[in-house]
Amino acid sequence: MAVRSQEMRNPTMRLARPKNMGLLLRRWGMPTLSVGYISAAIVGALVLYMALSALVGWGISKYDDIRYGTTRTFHTDAIIGIDDSPTNPTHFVAMNINRQVVVMQIPGGDTSKTRIINGPYLFGSNEDRTPVLLTFNDVNGDGLQDMIVNVKNEALIYLNRGDHLGLMNPDERVSVSLD
Repeated sequence: MAVRSQEMRNPTMRLARPKNMGLLLRRWGMPTLSVGYISAAIVGALVLYMALSALVGWGISKYDDIRYGTTRTFHTDAIIGIDDSPTNPTHFVAMNINRQVVVMQIPGGDTSKTRIINGPYLFGSNEDRTPVLLTFNDVNGDGLQDMIVNVKNEALIYLNRGDHLGLMNPDERVSVSLD
């Protein structure tokens, strides 16, 4: 009886499944070290992206500090027809004070008639640094200039009631055009 030694595994299976990644990469024609370079490049690109994002955010914040001040303040004059005239327009000061939008209305430059309009409270991180902008337009077609308070990408409309500015209600929203 002759004893013969032979390989029990299929030799083609050994070629199909390499034991380590280096053999697989060599089979594809890619040197083993290039995987390390590619991985390092991807990690480096992610770190660079995060650093540039932080730098751009810091730059935008500093630009807003220069433009609007640390307490985000916006000033403008407008003729809205409430105790003002073309020679003495109403002065408006829009502020973001600790995440509370506040608009001061000084009709005709007369500080004894100053009105305070409280806006919304802003939620979220760094909302105390969000600028508040004002624009004036006749949005409901009544011939009177209405005030539009712009915060981020939202607009709050205060309609000119003839003697005061009042927040628009849902029934009046139908007649509004923001052109």
